[in-house]
Amino acid sequence: MHRRSAELGHVAKSVNMTGEAICCDFFRRPDGTFGFEEFRRDVETGEGWFPIGFHSGILCASMEDAVAKAVAVIGWLKDEL
Repeated sequence: MHRRSAELGHVAKSVNMTGEAICCDFFRRPDGTFGFEEFRRDVETGEGWFPIGFHSGILCASMEDAVAKAVAVIGWLKDEL
């Protein structure tokens, strides 16, 4: 779980791209909606994870809906699921 995702809600699932420098977190907000965000980290600098997709504002009614929308906008995700 990445700190910035935790601020958005409860992280229910995290999927790493091969190499573990990019990931997608799926979260459930306190209002019951779901969302997702894509993150990147620079392993060389150790500065932590930061959002690169800016998808966290997309509202989804279910986890399945969040996964489908994430796959549609994050090119690498389908191959990692």
